[in-house]
Amino acid sequence: MARFIWLLPVFIFTVMPCVLDAQQQSAIRTVVIDAGHGGHDPGAIGKLAREKNINLAIALKLGNLIQRNMKDVRVIYTRDRDYFVELYRRAEIANEKKADLFISIHCNANDNHSLKGAETYVMGLHKSQANLEVAKFENASILLESNYQSTYNGFDPNADESYIVFSLNQNSNLEQSTDFAAGIQDQMEERVGMNNRGVRQAGFMVLYKTTMPSVLVEVGYLSNSTEEKFLVSDKGQEYIASAIFRALKNFRTSAVNPSETRTPEVKTYIPARETITAKLYVDDPVVAQPPKDRTKPQETSKRGELSFRVQIAVTTQDIGVNSPEFSRFSQVMVYRHGGMYKYTVGDESSLHEVQKLLDQVRAKGIKDAFIVIFRNGERIPQDEANRILGK
Repeated sequence: MARFIWLLPVFIFTVMPCVLDAQQQSAIRTVVIDAGHGGHDPGAIGKLAREKNINLAIALKLGNLIQRNMKDVRVIYTRDRDYFVELYRRAEIANEKKADLFISIHCNANDNHSLKGAETYVMGLHKSQANLEVAKFENASILLESNYQSTYNGFDPNADESYIVFSLNQNSNLEQSTDFAAGIQDQMEERVGMNNRGVRQAGFMVLYKTTMPSVLVEVGYLSNSTEEKFLVSDKGQEYIASAIFRALKNFRTSAVNPSETRTPEVKTYIPARETITAKLYVDDPVVAQPPKDRTKPQETSKRGELSFRVQIAVTTQDIGVNSPEFSRFSQVMVYRHGGMYKYTVGDESSLHEVQKLLDQVRAKGIKDAFIVIFRNGERIPQDEANRILGK
């Protein structure tokens, strides 16, 4: 049984399916870039290169792009040379530096040499065996650490049953992570021309303890000879770094002050059916059908006018506006955004009225509720909403 979460330590209700907090995107001022593997951990080994070297080259190129074009953003590397960094330490670095975004860069490999393309992972419970195998390979780095049994509380990266631990954790930044991951995949496909293998979830130890939006990017397959040549080349690395940078730039555009949104880690049960992500992909039939029209917001304001609402919850699957968990609210509506179902109350015509409603909602215990703005039934971009709200 999953848990329904309002971001408060004392208000936890039981409901199916999993429900996440009413999240917003946070401003990006500090970015931690993690070049996967390193030192005595080579990662995947191709005919021309070792994964650790490609990861580092792309990480440094990405960091350079950020430093040259975003002067107000601090870039921190988990490693900037060829040395080994424990998986737990990579997350620690991001948490200690109070990072606003964590990007882990990796290359893929598979016995099927025809596989090619990029895929981006967010923290979660795997749904397919393929996702699990990728997580197993990346998590196997802990076997190269001394005292890994005690460090990771007996976690065995090669044992399927060990991954049950990830069903007990859901990073509260899942929505933000998924939005950023979808942006990376779009750029990889549209700008780099790579096969888009979609946004996926799996239990990666490097993402497990991060307390900010976090993604792990598998930038391509070293086991595919054509793609390996591209990954080894300066041009290929520059294209990939540029794609991730453009996704970051777009993601940052809609950001708000992180002090308003940073939340502690929240633990909940993740059902066997994984979160619906921003992309649909062929090896994931569970999400093959798009949501029905009833998930669209009910438009009650006049055409062309702005409608101000208060967002109270986000779910991975549609639980319906008449859910008992919404019984203390009136005029509950739902809309689909970023692959998630988002629930709002109210349909106010002015900032003054919606601010009063926001105060009432927060008084009822939904401390992380916030204002969203619609025009003609469609949510306007967050950067435009921030200007209207004077942020």
